[in-house]
Amino acid sequence: MAQHRYTVNLSILFTELPLLERPAAAAAAGFTAVELWWPWVDEPAPERSELDALRRALTDAGTRLTGLNFYAGQLPGPDRGALSVPGQESEKFRRNVEVAAGFAESMGCTALNALYGNRVEGVTEAEQDRLALENLTSAAHAADRVGAVLLIEALNAPESPHYPLVSAPSAVDVVDKVNAATGLGNAKFLMDLYHLAMNGEDLRRVIDAYAERTGHVQIADCPGRGAPGTGELDFAELLDRLSDAGYDGWVGLEYKPGDVPSADSFGWLPRELRAAP
Repeated sequence: MAQHRYTVNLSILFTELPLLERPAAAAAAGFTAVELWWPWVDEPAPERSELDALRRALTDAGTRLTGLNFYAGQLPGPDRGALSVPGQESEKFRRNVEVAAGFAESMGCTALNALYGNRVEGVTEAEQDRLALENLTSAAHAADRVGAVLLIEALNAPESPHYPLVSAPSAVDVVDKVNAATGLGNAKFLMDLYHLAMNGEDLRRVIDAYAERTGHVQIADCPGRGAPGTGELDFAELLDRLSDAGYDGWVGLEYKPGDVPSADSFGWLPRELRAAP
């Protein structure tokens, strides 16, 4: 299996611990890089003291924050993003853009993920897509100001039936539209192999077609969203194929640990490969 730089998602792993204890737990398990969904699911602009506390926890643990989601509502859950949802949700997203970008800059984080919103009743798809492009353009500019890329992610239709981006081509199409609108070229595809597998896509073809346009990769086995080895995906082959296709970025561990403590779910990954080079 090709050697990659691995980062642990602290919003789905180590959730048996309070948020501020998770960076130290990840470090104790041998990891030096972590990523997060937006931790404050109801608050796009938390008090500075809360941001400072998280910053200290990450720094004291010696962990690098490599990726951060913009505000996206309750995750995991039914909300599935905010930026294309008119009204309060898109307003929360806009309030969050500079806050999240500022926090990312303070931590040296170079990737910001912006989840599209679900389709909603009473609003045309065209109107939601117009709002999405407007907000994604703003997010791309904010990311550019802090030296980060903007990630666009496809989810999966079985678990997110109202989410409009449920294939690699649909997400990459949005990437293209954002880059055309901004001229920055900093929008990238977030290739989540679990979601793509749940959609029934040929992961090998996706890797070959889009590795060069990918800004981040996330993995979980399928079915079940567990650790590699608990499902049917051949991660040795897939990770080798990513390397062969030229991808040398982060690989985020975004899986559920199952009925064991998170620290016990990493047996598939030798400890010497967990610390980012």
